[in-house]
Amino acid sequence: MGKAAKAAAGKKKLPSAPLVDKKKKTQKNPLFEKTPRNYRLGGDIQPKRDLTRFVRWPKYVRLQRMKKIMLMRLKMPPAINQFNMTIDKNQAATLLRLLKKYTPETGEAKKNRLMEMAQQKKDGQEVKTKKPQVIKYGLNHVTTLIENKTAKLVVIAHDVDPIEMVCWLPALCRKKDVPYCIIKGKGRLGMLVHKKAASCVALTTVRQEDKAELDKLADNFKAQFNDNAEVRRRWGGGIMGIKSQHVTQRREKAIQIEQAKKLGLQIS
Repeated sequence: MGKAAKAAAGKKKLPSAPLVDKKKKTQKNPLFEKTPRNYRLGGDIQPKRDLTRFVRWPKYVRLQRMKKIMLMRLKMPPAINQFNMTIDKNQAATLLRLLKKYTPETGEAKKNRLMEMAQQKKDGQEVKTKKPQVIKYGLNHVTTLIENKTAKLVVIAHDVDPIEMVCWLPALCRKKDVPYCIIKGKGRLGMLVHKKAASCVALTTVRQEDKAELDKLADNFKAQFNDNAEVRRRWGGGIMGIKSQHVTQRREKAIQIEQAKKLGLQIS
């Protein structure tokens, strides 16, 4: 007998374990064939995955993200931090609704008005001109109106860049006792005056029907901004990342444990 035959003869057939169900072969339906996908090289198209984290974003996107994080980390003095305390959504909606009624006329509308006046003059009629009641814009113009105390309400954008252009404006409004507020979005103010952006706008006069609404807004904003001492005292920023927060917490806990050991106490 050969070695292979001896080995086969030496192996005994072991009995099957009791109470074990024998696997039944499932009958395959020939109509439904399995077609497993192959994601190896040259195989099927890969499934769509969220690759946001690996995207090389454009330079301007990276810069604005880095700027936002930097502004969170750095400590911000109250003069600059006050621009983070803006009016809420409902107040902004009410204010913009009022300001929209007093948008300055467009170039086309002004041209038509002047043509009409010229025609009246030419025909020898009495020219009726009334000073239009519109919102005033432009930093220098608004500053002059505040200094002369002719502005009834000043609206400042929170995202003016550089912020130094308007960071002194709230202090001037408080000094001259002119109600002011800070609203989100220079683009929203720009739309009111037919520009891309506007740093600030001011209302000097309104029609009789809007007087009560303006007075109500002015009183609310005076309490919220002009007479609010917290705005002038609160510092901003100094918010660290999650890793730094954990490190600080661990360090503080270690200091507490060390102090407890000295005092003979135990901290869990």
